[in-house]
Amino acid sequence: MPSSTPSPPPNQTVTFRLTGLSTGSLYNVSVTAVDTSGNESACSAPASATARIGFAVSPTGTVNFGTVNLGALADQVLTVSNTSGGTVSGTVSSSAPFSVVSGSPFSLVGLGATQAVTVRFTPITSATATANLTASADGDTVSRILTGTGIVPDTIPPTVAITSPTSGSTYSTSNPLLTLGGTASDSIGVTQVTWRNGRGGSGTASGTTSWTASGIVVQVGTNELTVTARDAAGNIATTGLTVTLAPFTFTDDPLTVQSTPIQAVHIVELRAAIDIVRMVRGLATFDWTDPALTARTTPVSVMHLVELRTALNEAYQAAGRTLPTYTDLTLVAGVTVIKALHLNELRTAVRALE
Repeated sequence: MPSSTPSPPPNQTVTFRLTGLSTGSLYNVSVTAVDTSGNESACSAPASATARIGFAVSPTGTVNFGTVNLGALADQVLTVSNTSGGTVSGTVSSSAPFSVVSGSPFSLVGLGATQAVTVRFTPITSATATANLTASADGDTVSRILTGTGIVPDTIPPTVAITSPTSGSTYSTSNPLLTLGGTASDSIGVTQVTWRNGRGGSGTASGTTSWTASGIVVQVGTNELTVTARDAAGNIATTGLTVTLAPFTFTDDPLTVQSTPIQAVHIVELRAAIDIVRMVRGLATFDWTDPALTARTTPVSVMHLVELRTALNEAYQAAGRTLPTYTDLTLVAGVTVIKALHLNELRTAVRALE
């Protein structure tokens, strides 16, 4: 190649880049110098090297844009890097439905210099599209395969239904812990079913096409429960159930002092109510003495009263509430007589924790 000046000074360094070589092939190069009179020097000692591309594009494999709704778009970022040193300048291009939206042309100065190239997929048909991405610089070319699938947007919402504990729109119960069950379906697929209580509380059901939502806490009175099914496209469907929780009811309410005899049924009902408020607070049912109290057979003892207070106190502690106050704090077997007042206090405390 000619000198950069008509009269080059001694020892001037001239740089020349060979292009159009086959990558991976070994080349031998010798150079000579020619003066203005046409005199040519002897050839230099040959220099050997394997041809390589002066830049790289990553990732190295196929660039997959996945599925994209018609009318939408998706971007992927590739990186062009200088692998040879000096300055590498070039362009990046592709064909529809892919386009290069930034990063072209590029000029990379110095070994390791990089530039991000953003490529966009804008599907126009409901099909898989494939095209080549071409990066060119200094006579070298690097290609990458681009692929993506256009799909018709899913605008159809799923369906959802409650089938348990009822398929109706209302339900009444005396248990503040409720389990719902039902079904859901969608043209593509249901991804999640959730529930919400208008009185407070929400969660995610187990399962999708057949789902169960357990441990739902309902409050005394009316509770509006909403179940929502969602599909992969974000479409939702809802259904509802109005649940009415009745307050605890007890036999001989209230117990009349010196009039109502204490019976096994009074203890059994309190045990059941206390076990319910314990489960609502995440506690196990209590391990009661004489679990099967039999009317006219099992005598009611002070131990039964002690256990009722202990089990209820644990529920209050789990709820972060101040413990109830009781008459006759010290209960002595064979001495303390169980009174209507004792059980009335427990009934009041249980209802306060509903």
